[in-house]
Amino acid sequence: MNNKLDVKIIEADKSKKKTKAKSERVGSKIYMRSISGFFSSIRERLNWVLMVGFFLLPWIPYGDRQAILFDLAEQKFHIFGLIIWPQDLVLLAALLMIAAYALFLVTTFIGRVWCGYTCPQTIWTFIFIWVEEKVEGKFNKRKKLDQQPLNFEKFWKKSLKHSIWLVISLITALTFMAFFVPVKELYIDFFTFNAGGLVVFWTLFFTFCTYGNAGWMREIMCLHMCPYARFQSAMFDKDTYTVAYDPTRGESRGPRPRKKDPKELGLGDCIDCNLCVQVCPTGIDIRDGLQYECINCGNCVDACDDVMVKMGYEKKLISYTTERQLEGKTTHIMRSKLLGYGSVLVVMLVVFVYFLMSIQPLKLDIIRDRNQLYRISSEGMVENVYTLKLLNKTEEPLTYSLSFNGLTEFEWLGPKEVKVNAGEVYTLPMSISTDPYGLTKKVANVSFTAKAELSDGTEISISEDTRFYNEL
Repeated sequence: MNNKLDVKIIEADKSKKKTKAKSERVGSKIYMRSISGFFSSIRERLNWVLMVGFFLLPWIPYGDRQAILFDLAEQKFHIFGLIIWPQDLVLLAALLMIAAYALFLVTTFIGRVWCGYTCPQTIWTFIFIWVEEKVEGKFNKRKKLDQQPLNFEKFWKKSLKHSIWLVISLITALTFMAFFVPVKELYIDFFTFNAGGLVVFWTLFFTFCTYGNAGWMREIMCLHMCPYARFQSAMFDKDTYTVAYDPTRGESRGPRPRKKDPKELGLGDCIDCNLCVQVCPTGIDIRDGLQYECINCGNCVDACDDVMVKMGYEKKLISYTTERQLEGKTTHIMRSKLLGYGSVLVVMLVVFVYFLMSIQPLKLDIIRDRNQLYRISSEGMVENVYTLKLLNKTEEPLTYSLSFNGLTEFEWLGPKEVKVNAGEVYTLPMSISTDPYGLTKKVANVSFTAKAELSDGTEISISEDTRFYNEL
C-alpha cells in the first residue's frame, strides 16, 4: 500500500462529453487502488500500534495471572491490580457514557475520523486488502483475475489469500477470547482439541465474523449496517472539519497539458483523473459533496495532493476543511455544541474517577430479618436479627473483625471475627439484643463495621448503616 500513483497527463479533448467518475467496481466489489501519503502514513502507523496492542495485551502478566482478564465465570474483571465486581458495574456504565461523549466531541470537531483511522472494521479491512494485494497484485490485476475463468493461477492465488484471511481471523478471534479466558489455557486447549464447547463455538463464531466482515462485506458494514453513519450528520455543522473538495478552485474539471495554463482553457485545477475515487475504500466521489458514506480516511487527499504536485499546482484541492472555509469565511472552533459535549465529557470523567476511587477492597451488606422487625427474648430483651454478607474483593484471604455502633449497651449474638477467602461472599446470620429500658426511640439508627488487614500491613474497613427496632 506504499506505491506512488502513476498519473497520466493527456491532452484536452473538448469534443468529448464529460462523464461521471466511477470507482473501480465490478458488481458489488470495489477494487481499491493503493495509495501513499501523509494521511495514509498516519493511519497505517496508528493501525499498527492499535493492532499490536490488541494482540499483545492478553499476554501481559500481572502476578500469577494475566493483567487484563474479564472472568465471567467468577464474575470479576481484572485490570492489572484493580478488581471490578458486579457491584461496581456502575463504572462500566460511566465508561460507556465517556466513550459516547468522546465520540460526539470528536465527530463534531473533525467528522467521521474514528471510522477512517481507528475503527476495527477499517483496520482489519485494510489488513485484508493488503494481503489481497500481496497475493493477487495491484487493483487492475485483481480485477482481471476475478474476471478470468477458473484456472491453476486463479485457484492457487484465491486459495492462498483466503487461507491467510482465515488464519488472521482465527488469531483475532482467539485474541478476543483471551480477554475472557486465561490466554495460555485457551491456546493450549484449543489447539489440542481440549477446549470446552462454548469456547470453541465463540472462537469459531468470531473467526467467521472477522473473515466475513473484513474479507467480504467491507464497505457494506460502513454503508448499510453501522448506525454511526446514519446519525453522524446530527453532530455536523458548518464548522466541522471533514474531507471536502473545493469546487470553486477545481471546476470546471477536465484533462489538460501539464504546461498549459488551465485558465486559458477555461478549466479549474481538477484534471478529472478519477484517482480520488479509485483510492476510496467506500467507492464514492468526494467531488459530489459531503456524503454519509465518507469515512474521513484521507486517501483521496493524498491522491489529489500527489497529482497537484506533479501538475505544479497548489495542494489541498481536496483537504480536511469546513463548509465555512469553503465559503471563504473563518471557522469557529469554540462553539456551543463543541463546548456542550466537552463539558458533559468532563463531568462524566469526574464521575468515573470518583467511583473508581470509591471502590473498596471489601463489601458489607446488611439484610434484616423480613419476617419480624424485632422479637422479645425470654429474658425480656429486645432482639433484632441481621444477616451480614461480607465480600472479599482482594486476591488474598482476610480475617474480618466485626463491630456494632449506635447503642450504649447491647449483646452480640454470633461470631465477631470471621475468615473470608479471596473472592468469596461470606454469609453470617447474627443478632443484636438490648434492654428495652435503655432505648428512647422506637427506631434507632445503628451501624456495623468490618475491619481487616492486608498482607502488606494496610488496614481496610467499611461501615454500613441500618436500623434497630424495639417495642416502644
